[in-house]
Formats: sequence, C-alpha cells, structure tokens
Amino acid sequence: MKRRDFIIQTSAATAITLTGFGLSSFSSAKSKRITILHTNDTHSHLDTFPQTDAKFPNQGGAAKRATIFNQVKKENPNTLILDAGDMFQGTPYFNYYGGELEIKVMNMLQYDAGTLGNHEFDNGVNSLAEQIRKANFDIINANYDFKNTLMDGLSKPYKVFMKDGIKIGVFGLGIKLDGLVNKSEYGETVWNNPIEIAQDVTRVLKNELKCDLIICLSHLGYKFGGNSQMISDLDLAAKTKNIDLIIGGHTHTFLEKPTIVLNAEQKEVIVNQVGCYGVRVGQIDFYFDEVKNKSTTARVINV
Repeated sequence: MKRRDFIIQTSAATAITLTGFGLSSFSSAKSKRITILHTNDTHSHLDTFPQTDAKFPNQGGAAKRATIFNQVKKENPNTLILDAGDMFQGTPYFNYYGGELEIKVMNMLQYDAGTLGNHEFDNGVNSLAEQIRKANFDIINANYDFKNTLMDGLSKPYKVFMKDGIKIGVFGLGIKLDGLVNKSEYGETVWNNPIEIAQDVTRVLKNELKCDLIICLSHLGYKFGGNSQMISDLDLAAKTKNIDLIIGGHTHTFLEKPTIVLNAEQKEVIVNQVGCYGVRVGQIDFYFDEVKNKSTTARVINV
C-alpha cells in the first residue's frame, strides 16, 4: 500500500483526520471504494444496554446496528459485513435458544461472513452444527479440522467476494481450543497452527485466485503479554505475507484506531478490533485506483 489515511470516528457526527489526506481526496470518479463493516465478540447482546448500565449506558443493540449497516450500505452498495467470532454466550438469549436467535438476527442484519470463536462451542460441537445450518451467511475457518464431527462441511476455509470488479478473499482463523473449551464440547475438532495455515491459504488467494484484497477474520486475540505462547493477531501480521486486513476478536480490545504492522515482506498490514458486546462497529474503506493501488480510511462507530 503506497499511502494510508485513517479517519477515526467516535460519534456519528465527529470525524478526525489523523494523517495524510481526508475522505474528500478519494472522491474521484475513477476510484473504486470497498467498505468493510465489522463486529466481534457480540456475545448474545441483542438488546441495547439500559441507561443505568455502568459501562455502556444506552449503547449497543441489534436494531441500532441494523440502522448503521443500512445507512452505510445505502451510501456504498459495495460493502461487506463481517464478524470475528464469539457471537454466542453472554445473555439469557443464549441460555434459552442455544444460539439460534443470534444466528437469525445476523441473518436479518445481512452479514456476509463470520468466523468461529471459542464460545461457539459452549453447547458442544453438535449443537454448534445445528445452529450453523440456519445461517444465511458463510462460516469461514481455515485452521479447524472438523472432518470427524457434525461440523464437517458446514464451514469454508475461505470465500471470495466480487464487488465492483474488485476480488476480495476472506479467510478465517480460530484460537486453540484446548484449555479454553472442554474436550467434551469441541470433540474431535483438530486445531492447526494459524500462521502455517494462513501462509497456505493466502498463497492460494493471492497467487492462484488473484485476489485484490485479502482479509483475515481472526479469533486469535489482539496480543498477549508476558511469556504467553498464544499466537496473536500482531504475531500473525508480522510472520505472514499477503494479508491486507486482520479483523480480530477474543481479547475484547477497544482500539481507537487500527494498528499497522509490517509483515514478513515489510509491507503494511491493518489490524483492527472493536471491543465487545456490539457497542461498536468498525468501518474500513479501501480505495482502488485504475491500476488497483490501495488507499485506506478507517473509523469506529459507536452503536
């Protein structure tokens, strides 16, 4: 990417240009704009938090999220809506409906794809398979091997979307389940090293399928401190190549602006995460010129 500009929006009315040039610089009729809307770790929070909530008063809620999605898609039909996992567990909706309601709401919100978090396994892999069958959007994960489970065939390692002549490859990665999820819940699901898998998948997306933009939906976690052996999004970005954007989850990290990491080829990778419980939506806009050079803006939308 030759240049990058980030717009951080902390409310519906206020945008701040941090570096470079503003959104008006991308208004050329010759440029193509691809919008990525993303969420993570919504954890069954379908209702708006009450005004009395200590942390998120009057924030969140699927209805408000739908309004944002519709407004952005009206402005730019070339929009993808993506989720980075842990859509399940956290309110009585999951306790009563086992994830069915969350899936149906995401269908109504017209998500294009999502990956799997560890909490998707909370009722067991068989229950997960039952709920995933109800999804109208793609479940994408490349590093869980489900061949000996009922999830076999219900997820894809990657999906290629075409928007306004721009080919977008999206793949997913999940966190190591051992130690986070009971063995009885994930069953014969096999976790594979996400860095190795990412290298293999992005090679296909970039070299064979000729994708112009490659996005990873990651539930690995933004970063881990100390001597942790866990692989994070920052590790993934630094140790791989060909990824343009990592949309993260798991650690409930509220980033005010995306993090830029240099990959194994010293090229820039955008890493973003928007907290938890559906109180924020991330928006990343990619602008392509006539020869498909990319420029980028980003904002965080409070829900």
